[in-house]
Amino acid sequence: MIFDFLQPLDEGLLTFISEGSAQALGHKTDFHADGRFPNLENAKIAIIGVLDDRGAGNKREHHIHLNYVRKELYGLFPGNWDKQVVDLGNIPAGNSQQDTYFALKSIAEELIKNGVLPVVIGGSQDLSYAMYRAYDKLEQMVNFVSIDSRFDFGKQDDELSAVSYLTRMIVDEPNNLFNYSNLGYQTYYNPQEEIDLIEKLYFDAYRLGEVCGNPVIAEPVLRDADVVSVDMMAVKSGDSGNIVKFIPNGFDGKEICTLARYAGISDKVSSFGIFNHGDSLQEAALIAQIIWYFIEGVHYRSNEYPFGSKEAYIKYIVPSEDEELVFYKSDKTDRWWIEVPFVSDFSNKLKRNTLLPCNHQDYLSATNGEYPERLWKAQRKNII
Repeated sequence: MIFDFLQPLDEGLLTFISEGSAQALGHKTDFHADGRFPNLENAKIAIIGVLDDRGAGNKREHHIHLNYVRKELYGLFPGNWDKQVVDLGNIPAGNSQQDTYFALKSIAEELIKNGVLPVVIGGSQDLSYAMYRAYDKLEQMVNFVSIDSRFDFGKQDDELSAVSYLTRMIVDEPNNLFNYSNLGYQTYYNPQEEIDLIEKLYFDAYRLGEVCGNPVIAEPVLRDADVVSVDMMAVKSGDSGNIVKFIPNGFDGKEICTLARYAGISDKVSSFGIFNHGDSLQEAALIAQIIWYFIEGVHYRSNEYPFGSKEAYIKYIVPSEDEELVFYKSDKTDRWWIEVPFVSDFSNKLKRNTLLPCNHQDYLSATNGEYPERLWKAQRKNII
């Protein structure tokens, strides 16, 4: 059975959680404990730990203390939540990294196929590759969003690692990657040729200052994501508590939680991961709150994507020289989309990309004769 890869949580942790407030999240979560596996029939969100960070260069056996994160998370109080959260325990480090990837890929695939959203706490960020591969059999193109200070490109023949997994996602078969978006890259950490390559591939990348100055620009990007991967190295040490690897600049605690909530309210996001974190109690507190905000967002999803009925949306047509741009605005949430023309004989995998999330500013820019950049990039990727 696929879930045999998972180790149950230890009794000491469960005892700690049980001694907390009866109103805390820990008393409303179904845990994988000795002899009992959670019932997934009504589950909507599944927490999974992965005890493997060899992709970050840790060759020796390295103990990842996810208990710190769980103690913090399950001591928090949920909002007015009604979706069942389960904790499936941990995937131990396999004999090889490939073994770990296979276990995570198989478990995530099974969960996503059955409408359960995996929340993965790692481990090194190369585990994102396994999450991406979980979609291979689901017959869809994948939009991958990384909240990261670096792009994590590597040479094509590099071993898969936390600093090279993106290259493998681009070149490895099957090619299911439709779009990659980065939120929060810091220019001095990325060679100019990699920044140029992002542009050449018509991917989306937003500098740290852009997102911090106007976090709303990240919402349409996350609304269009299938997989969201958070690198905790994108958070400055003053807020994360990570002083082993000092990070002077990055997102603050409020900003990273805002992005997590945007990811949660996206009707399309079907897997979420947090990686490259240390073992400190301080960082565990922030990770727990990031997960809390993501789960909070999931509970406030509006089920607007794809359209249930266009009657619930206001349609705006903006004439331009060569074509009409068609925008839709939701009466329910005030969120915006732009229509992308679709070629009927193209791959069926792309049918769901006929509506591209955007924001009000994109509409205002179009009325002033400016062509929306995200639509232009989508067109360059030959979907029309």
